[in-house]
Amino acid sequence: MLIKFAVTNYRGFAKRIEWDLTKAGNYEFNTYAIKDGVIKNGIIYGPNGSGKSNFSLALFDIVNHLTQKNKRHNYYNNFVYAGNPKGLVEFEYTFRFDKQLIFYNYSKNRDGALVAERLQVNGKEIFRKEGHETFTIDEREFTMDQTVQQELQYSANNVSIVNYLLTSYPLSKDHYLINLQFFVNSMLWFRNLDNREYIGFKTETTNIQEYIIKHNLLNDFADFLQNISGQKFQFEPNSGNTSLLCNINGTRILFGEMVSTGTSSLMLLYYWINWMNTASFVFIDEFDAFYHFKLSLEVCKKLFGLDCQVYTSSHNTFLMTNDLLRPDCNFILNDNKIKPLNECTDKELRFGHNIEKLFRANAFQV
Repeated sequence: MLIKFAVTNYRGFAKRIEWDLTKAGNYEFNTYAIKDGVIKNGIIYGPNGSGKSNFSLALFDIVNHLTQKNKRHNYYNNFVYAGNPKGLVEFEYTFRFDKQLIFYNYSKNRDGALVAERLQVNGKEIFRKEGHETFTIDEREFTMDQTVQQELQYSANNVSIVNYLLTSYPLSKDHYLINLQFFVNSMLWFRNLDNREYIGFKTETTNIQEYIIKHNLLNDFADFLQNISGQKFQFEPNSGNTSLLCNINGTRILFGEMVSTGTSSLMLLYYWINWMNTASFVFIDEFDAFYHFKLSLEVCKKLFGLDCQVYTSSHNTFLMTNDLLRPDCNFILNDNKIKPLNECTDKELRFGHNIEKLFRANAFQV
């Protein structure tokens, strides 16, 4: 699991901002949102321009960095905080896999080139590289002659040491680098706003309607729409076609020609939910931009029932309720800080409190 993340000098974040998912409160309700003492589910709120989208993109820099999974083509545009363009962007990740506590941090320049990299496991440093000046590695873990060390230290292509070790050494299936690789390869970020975008998890784009038809999911998709939104659709086989076909009182019509923006967004959600059983960490940016507020609640119930870590960002304070999550799972991001509600007030928050009403009354200060 990802248990902590921090980034410095990234886009709108001039200073270091840290998200600590180990600070679960002592609440006895909605315990599904906590797993092994880590906050498994959460929603991030914040004013327009506070950095919710950029923060989620920063979280997924490690996917760009360590995998060949899908990436945003313009990700490195405006990569560095504009007030410090010559500074480095520093990323810090802490993962826990059973008894393995992995701290991994690295820095990149404005072009996205790797400059420094460090890995610690259970407090022990495995390797550290700082530009061309410093390179050290624990040779009890990875035997490496001086020639290879010098090549890594002075490499012109700024190769990632993690990726080098993964491809150059035989590792056991429970090795911490294998666990790290598996987790990062299974991370997924997506959103559906002006454009549909996703990062990680896969390497290709998919026609979702074709996917539903090809995998014989017409009835399953219809059940999903009815259960989550109350909409009833009767889909028919559309032989040799890649578009969903609906039957409305005997009239056949293409689904894409009559569906609302919100329902189209639900189709995208349905597609990704079909893959999330193999995901490790999911972030959906502005997940409910086209949803009715009650539909947003039903979608959250569906998402938070999954086994993987799932987080969203939203402006919909109807979701800020103890009937869905807990105060420690609702986060406010503002002024280069991100905190859960229970750390934004001296008031003891209980199940019976209307935390949305308190939020609207400015009871929480980041």
